[in-house]
Amino acid sequence: MIAIIGPTGSGKTDLAVQISAKLSINVVNADSRQIYKLMDIGTAKPTSTERKKLKHYLIDEILPNESYNLNQFIKEAKNAIKKIKDNNIIPIIVGGTGLYVWALLDDWKLPDVPPDLSFREELEKKFELHGKNHISDLFISEIGKIQSENFDMNNTRRLIRYLEIIKSIGPKKFLISTKNNNNNNLIFGLDYSKDEQELKITNRIDMMIKNGWIKEVENLIQKGYNLSHHSMTSIGYKEIYLYLNKKIDSVEMRRQTIKRTLDFVKKQRTWFKKTDNRINWVNEMNNSDQINLIKNEIIKYNNY
Repeated sequence: MIAIIGPTGSGKTDLAVQISAKLSINVVNADSRQIYKLMDIGTAKPTSTERKKLKHYLIDEILPNESYNLNQFIKEAKNAIKKIKDNNIIPIIVGGTGLYVWALLDDWKLPDVPPDLSFREELEKKFELHGKNHISDLFISEIGKIQSENFDMNNTRRLIRYLEIIKSIGPKKFLISTKNNNNNNLIFGLDYSKDEQELKITNRIDMMIKNGWIKEVENLIQKGYNLSHHSMTSIGYKEIYLYLNKKIDSVEMRRQTIKRTLDFVKKQRTWFKKTDNRINWVNEMNNSDQINLIKNEIIKYNNY
């Protein structure tokens, strides 16, 4: 498979659009928030102009109150890839959700374990009583500290689901299902320096607010969506929700959103390491020679 990966705001969509001017490609989205309808600005979905230029799959798939899991993503992404290939077009995976990206590229075989609602409720009560660190500690105790570094320890909802799976099949089978490195992919990585990231992220958040992010969350609230829906706990959406409900002021809303985004970028870099020799890091995205080089690499890889 071919993929463009990197942290929030690194220019993944822009690169895909530039490639599409030279090759017949479609994008398979690997961003876990862009699957939600009605959530456009804060998830930085490709614009309508970009989507007219370049067809995207797995965007606007579900409503904000609907659930979605990794197995669904893998199944739907594979179906999209097949459909694109059947049309003699090159599929390119584009996204910054490391779990989705590597599960697809490395062909994880996650067991289809049904929800264990009583166990989930028990873990959720522990989370309410003891906080998210208690859940992450439980997960680490099951698979070990070193193995846990490959997972997002801040995503309590996902860790609870993993603990359900481990309870059903055991930690060894769980780890085997998520470990299958594939070196036969063509992966392009984008990033920016740590020195510029705070200014870059701050400007990005300010632009989203200017472009109507608060109004977007107001619309979601009017339609009945709230913090009990997982989608609404996304970065920025939760903070704007709290602001609109007068729990925090606008300054704190902005501060928390910037901080959560910077923390998220740090976590994304643990998924996309500079030391990973499977990733070809792109240094000058706006350089025409660089774009041509990427195009030629894709042609060579795809025998196109």
